[in-house]
Amino acid sequence: MWSLFKRKRRSVDIYPDEVLADTQQIYPEDISGGESRINIPLSSVSVLVLAGIFLLIGLLLLSKIWFVQIVQGEDYLLKSERNRLTFQPIFAERGVIYDRLGEMLAWNGFNSDDDSFFVRRYTDTLGVAHAVGYTNPPLKDSSGFYYQDYYKGVDGVEKYFDEYLSGTNGLVFRERDALGQILSENIFEESSSGKALHLSIDSRLQEELYLIIKSLADDVGFKAGSGVLMDVKTGELITMVNYPEYDLSVMASRDSKSIDQMILELNMPFLNRAISGQYTPGSVVKPFVAIGALEENVIDPKKYLTSTKTITIPNPYNPSQPSVFRDWRVHEQVDMVRALAVSSNVYFYKIGGGFGAQEGIGINKIKEYMELFGFESETGINLNEEKSGVVPDPTWKEKIFNDVWRVGDTYNTAIGQFGFQATPLQVTRAVSALANGGYLVTPTILKQDNNTDNFVGNSIGVSSENIKVVNDGMRSAVVDGTAGGLNLHYLPVSAKTGTAQTGATKRVHSWITGFYPSDDPKYAFTILMEDGSEDNLIGGVFVMRQFLDWMHKNTPEYVLFED
Repeated sequence: MWSLFKRKRRSVDIYPDEVLADTQQIYPEDISGGESRINIPLSSVSVLVLAGIFLLIGLLLLSKIWFVQIVQGEDYLLKSERNRLTFQPIFAERGVIYDRLGEMLAWNGFNSDDDSFFVRRYTDTLGVAHAVGYTNPPLKDSSGFYYQDYYKGVDGVEKYFDEYLSGTNGLVFRERDALGQILSENIFEESSSGKALHLSIDSRLQEELYLIIKSLADDVGFKAGSGVLMDVKTGELITMVNYPEYDLSVMASRDSKSIDQMILELNMPFLNRAISGQYTPGSVVKPFVAIGALEENVIDPKKYLTSTKTITIPNPYNPSQPSVFRDWRVHEQVDMVRALAVSSNVYFYKIGGGFGAQEGIGINKIKEYMELFGFESETGINLNEEKSGVVPDPTWKEKIFNDVWRVGDTYNTAIGQFGFQATPLQVTRAVSALANGGYLVTPTILKQDNNTDNFVGNSIGVSSENIKVVNDGMRSAVVDGTAGGLNLHYLPVSAKTGTAQTGATKRVHSWITGFYPSDDPKYAFTILMEDGSEDNLIGGVFVMRQFLDWMHKNTPEYVLFED
């Protein structure tokens, strides 16, 4: 009833001016606008829906505020405090690295990109990379927080003495405003700098030996090279050079493209050949086979053996194909001193494996004496990644080749071939035991606090008379034998050469090892020129001669000694 009344009342609620207004719009020119539109007011339902939506939004906002303020309020308070109050590391200065004369090899410099920590800087002196090594700097995540808050040693002494060089970081307490500006700063814990390290190497000698090795490698086609000069009593390394080497400035800059290029280089600049390069040693092992033969009384050192160019072993399975073992030339009658001087293979075949009436010491004794001189063990140098050597024997051959040992294998092992492997540092350590009267020292890259005549090593227990015989042979090699290039007027040198075949290819390693001065040895040395043509006659002897002459002129303290 009420709805009918309402509709009836609406039908008469029309005012005269409205009627007149409509008559003026009967023929409008634009019926899309003006008063020709009929405006329909929002219905009560629409209003209620909108009101409900706004109410719901308001309730959601209020609930979120309540959740943040009440439920998570404490967490957000802690987070805001952390944003306002932060702890930052105070980076410790890393210890400076010096050579034996006090020249800086690694130090700390200002970091223009981030003054919160320094930049590790390195000398541009050539030849020191593998000794010094390099570091990785502190690293941040994408939010600016350090996930590595220290310098990490990666190679060389930077790695081996990482903790010693690192020091201890401190901690600073900082208060910041909402814009991140520092309001106050207080040191919570002071940093302590790392300790300085004084190396035994002389950077002048390092660079010169590096340049000599590089020049020869470039001129005659050797792939690489290495050189070691060591104090025979203290074990201090005066030089430990590898060519090629990586670029310290590139490693410090973290230039990833350049680093990747170095990694891909075929001559392996990251390999520390002196301690990690395992090479066929060739004839440089003959002095130690000689020691074994003398100690085991299988030959008198003055006994002469005929050194023809070959010896032949019958083949019981195929008589028409005997095994032939060659010498590099005919040497005729040689005793032990002469056999060492001219590097007779046939002589060492006979005293190593035996031939005819001449007894040999056999493979087990060869291995025993090689181990006595440290050939199948690490030297113990204070650097990472050192490799041990390999002295082949029947067990090794069975494992590698699944085959039995034959006398020919003993012959080849006696002249440093077959599966024999050694590092330049192992060879240097072994020959230093001949130089110092029978002590196997432990090499070190650190300068010793006090020079001493006491040996830093253990006696290997061999006869001094037998050592003298071998040393006489090495001196004779310089005076009128294979190492004649080291026959110097200003310095008596004793040495042993070696030319080691690298496999089926016509490539060889060229070795020279020895000590000086011959009558009272101070230093032992080894030069390895890696992977050159067998037709080339210039190798390790040439490098050592150039190096000694340079020292005689520029650093005479290493080659001239008072009587």
